[in-house]
Amino acid sequence: MKIDKLKQYFKSEELLGRGIYWLENSAIRVTGKAIKEGKVKVLDELKRKVLECKKCGLHKTRNKVVFGEGNPNCVIMLVGEAPGREEDLQGRPFVGEAGKLLDKMLEAIGFSREDVYIANVLKCRPPGNRDPLPEEIRACKDYLIRQIEIIKPSIILTLGKFATSVILEKSRYEFSRLRGKICDWKGIKVLPTFHPAALLRHGGWKKEAWEHLKLLRRLYDEREERRN
Repeated sequence: MKIDKLKQYFKSEELLGRGIYWLENSAIRVTGKAIKEGKVKVLDELKRKVLECKKCGLHKTRNKVVFGEGNPNCVIMLVGEAPGREEDLQGRPFVGEAGKLLDKMLEAIGFSREDVYIANVLKCRPPGNRDPLPEEIRACKDYLIRQIEIIKPSIILTLGKFATSVILEKSRYEFSRLRGKICDWKGIKVLPTFHPAALLRHGGWKKEAWEHLKLLRRLYDEREERRN
């Protein structure tokens, strides 16, 4: 088989959700389903550790740990700040009013929650929905980084100043400068935007947020075009 035909074959396999790995002189095929199942298994192992976590004082006041949920084979991962009241009660991210708005934001650009993976910097709710403390962020950051390493998204949408500052290792006061700009974190495109809760409080920001969402869709489409 000629090299160009071999490349064409590998490309068609990739589009079908199959991975090709070389081992010495042999090619090993790993289906997209197998890759997804492998990620789910590793994420479940990490989740068990998070459920038992007592690295900071939030374990004393939480109802449920909010680990994260979604498609582990996603292209786009969303990272928020911390669980709120409803999330703390249900153990799921973005299920309150801000979550309803987030669902609409995703739908507006052709996505659903099932297409992405959603996580927060903190896995436990700060009392009264106060801002995360530095020691709480330090305690939880490694869990988030490990989630990203497992999922391997191509694009991360950071929701709000805290998520942006943690991922990009910038001061949260730089958020106004960074939002809507394509940044890089270890080869992953990072796009900072407003947290949905902030948009509920400040409706005038929605116009700018819409521009960010259109940019997110464009980044996704450009990636798909390169793959084809």
